[in-house]
Amino acid sequence: MNKDTEIDMKDVELNELDPEKQPMTGDGQAAGGEKNGSVKLKVPEDEVTFTGLSKEELMKVAGTPGWVRTRWVLLVLFWLGWVGMLAGAIVIIVQAPRCKPLPEMNWWNEGPLYQIPDLAAFADGMEGVTEKLDALNQLKVKGLVLGPLHTVQANEPTTLELETVDPKQGKAEDLVTLLEKAHKKGISVVLDLTPNYLGDAPWFNAAGTEEVIEKVKAAAEHWLSLGVDGIKLSDLTIPASSLEWSKLQAVVQGNRTEDTKKRALIGVVESRSAAEVSQLVNTTGVDLVVSDLLSSGNGGKERIKNIDTLHSQQRSLGWGLGAAQLDQLSTVANSSSLIRLYHLLLFTMPGTPVFTYGDEIGLQKVQGEKYPKMIWDVEKEPAEGADVSEAAEAQRKEQASVRKWFRSLSDLRGKERSLLHGDYYPLYSSPSSLAFLRVWDQSDRFITAVNWGEQPETLTLSLAPTEGVELPETATVKLTADKTVSLDKLTLEPGEAILLQFPYTG
Repeated sequence: MNKDTEIDMKDVELNELDPEKQPMTGDGQAAGGEKNGSVKLKVPEDEVTFTGLSKEELMKVAGTPGWVRTRWVLLVLFWLGWVGMLAGAIVIIVQAPRCKPLPEMNWWNEGPLYQIPDLAAFADGMEGVTEKLDALNQLKVKGLVLGPLHTVQANEPTTLELETVDPKQGKAEDLVTLLEKAHKKGISVVLDLTPNYLGDAPWFNAAGTEEVIEKVKAAAEHWLSLGVDGIKLSDLTIPASSLEWSKLQAVVQGNRTEDTKKRALIGVVESRSAAEVSQLVNTTGVDLVVSDLLSSGNGGKERIKNIDTLHSQQRSLGWGLGAAQLDQLSTVANSSSLIRLYHLLLFTMPGTPVFTYGDEIGLQKVQGEKYPKMIWDVEKEPAEGADVSEAAEAQRKEQASVRKWFRSLSDLRGKERSLLHGDYYPLYSSPSSLAFLRVWDQSDRFITAVNWGEQPETLTLSLAPTEGVELPETATVKLTADKTVSLDKLTLEPGEAILLQFPYTG
């Protein structure tokens, strides 16, 4: 080939487009006679496919000494690990503290009882009470104690009609509506059937007691059949000593099974010692005894002694201040600080707190009134521009603050097992102050410390040697302030009450 021919061939090669630079339109031929966009792959003619080892080959390999030793090592390690985990689980279960079995709790132990002796003063009658159920539910009230509502003339047993509602209080059909709506909110309703509630002696005279109790029994059957959850009786010692008492008990407390709601038989006693109250709990068979022990004995040493005597029977005890007489708490506590103090005391004592309507705001009687008119909407701010005196507004704010305190304590008691049904230990007492400890198993522990005196007092807390229970050096103040205080010497100002909390440490 000559030189010119070589140059011409080079020109031809340079003029041909590089296949990578040709447009991929699918039209025309690519270099080598292939269409644009298609790729040819060459598959090696001698490609080898891996099919694994045959059974004979696997058996031959598995039988070698190395694999036999490896399998044995893995098997031993597996069983050693399994046994180790089992042993560890057993050790954890054995060493873990056992939970204390929960005591039997009934609805009257789960929250405060709220007495409304005069429905007209409380909310203009039965229909008004129904309308206020939401407000009572906010207070975590577990039971309403209504009345007495029946008709009777003072000291006139012949006019006693225990199955007829006094028109001033409402109508029987309104009571049925109240029962239905209260039950939907988890609130039980108890009727006070104290016969001669307007007279001098609750059971008239001794000569006709048996006949009166027979009427009470018939009335209890009537109201319970309509959905009432319990019966309350004043001056418990009189009916409890009657021959008809067991029949009345059978009507209220009979036919109790695990899957039915229990009906409560509640008795009230006044001017009785703690030992006598304890005996009544044991001998009368009532579900709850409400006494006036806190009102009759107002010294710290006396009060702590009464609690010491009765705390083991806490699920059958109702504590109140003025409640036994259907009086407001303000008849004993004449300031907002003392109202708060007794709220704290009642909600943390071992037993069921019992209040009379208005106690949640410190409602006070007007002179000459038997039952004061309830004040509502204390938490509602006055309308802008409304003509409200400074004194009235200050009172409203204070009542709202007291209600908030009441609601917080009621909520806390319902959540904390130590306060709901915990054990009780005295820590300190003096003529004007006291302190005690509430403990339940592995739950948080609480110390109540109150000083209703007129002077500051330093409380030296002391716990008798008790297995598994010790006082820490410090505790946290609950509800009022987020701070820690030393328990070495606890100083309270006049009228001050604090609730201290510390954890279970195991």
